[in-house]
Amino acid sequence: MKYTNLPNTDIKVSKICLGTMTWGEQNTEEEGHQQIDYAIEQGVNFIDTAELYSVPSKKETQGSTEIIIGNWFKKTGKRDDVVLATKIVGPREFVKHIRTGGFTKEEFADAIHKSLKRLQTDYIDLYQLHWPDRNTNFFGVRGYTHDSEEEWKDNFAQVLSYLDDFIKQGKIRQIGVSNETPYGVMRYAEEAKKGSPKMITVQNPYSLLNRKDEIGLSEILHRENIGHLPYSPLGFGQLTGKYLNDTPQNARVTLFPQFSRYHNKNSFAATRAYNEIAKEYGISLTQMALAFVNERPFVTSTIIGATTIDQLKENIDSINLSLSKEVLDKIEKVHENNPNPAP
Repeated sequence: MKYTNLPNTDIKVSKICLGTMTWGEQNTEEEGHQQIDYAIEQGVNFIDTAELYSVPSKKETQGSTEIIIGNWFKKTGKRDDVVLATKIVGPREFVKHIRTGGFTKEEFADAIHKSLKRLQTDYIDLYQLHWPDRNTNFFGVRGYTHDSEEEWKDNFAQVLSYLDDFIKQGKIRQIGVSNETPYGVMRYAEEAKKGSPKMITVQNPYSLLNRKDEIGLSEILHRENIGHLPYSPLGFGQLTGKYLNDTPQNARVTLFPQFSRYHNKNSFAATRAYNEIAKEYGISLTQMALAFVNERPFVTSTIIGATTIDQLKENIDSINLSLSKEVLDKIEKVHENNPNPAP
């Protein structure tokens, strides 16, 4: 395994982060614990979850993933061996079963205390805003459309002030954002220069099918020393190639067709082209796609997710693959012909 530090900290994390959002829906608690055990054996020390999980979001299973992780901590006593990240939901219609408010002091207290209880821990290493509480483009929305009647008021400084209280209490160590735009990341960075705590990471979708963060965000990441935590590096399984010839049973998009943002016509065309490159060089499409993400200079740790141990093994083993300049050049040609088909 390879390691780095969360930016601006001495917290060492593996370059592969174990994603968990299927635990409690597609995966049982026993399977979740098996995944943690295997990942730890391979040197992974970074686990990402959220109060929202498991997915798809349902009242009956909300918080189940954190409970599964908490039970593993209790069973093994290895809490301090893991860098733990979780998230608070933003306001959206589909999460009203969790809470209806935005990023208020009361909502942070409610979310953090419930996560700590489910996770059976006294502290969270990285606490993230799952998505912005303002109107902007995320979750597959390509462009921003302004809403002149939006009720949101600039609250970047206030949000950081609320989070600072929990940092001082020792309940969270570091903070980050997710599904955030360059505007939001920069606004938080500017507030940090005035003395507020700094958002040290951005967890956004990033893959061969979605490289939009290279356009405006990557420069901010480099210049402001903020880390990228790519999620969906395989495009919900699209970049494994398993959807190219048939519809596999029990796969995520088969079970939950609403998660089809990586399955449009252009995404399939790009995936076929990337698959040809992988076949030409005798490597798996899965590992080529992950290695590409792992090697990006702005990436701190790649969040991988799997429903089977075999998938998990292949994903983690991608850390050992280094792509040649020749392969990278061919990847770039595909990207130039079909850029960002799945934002």
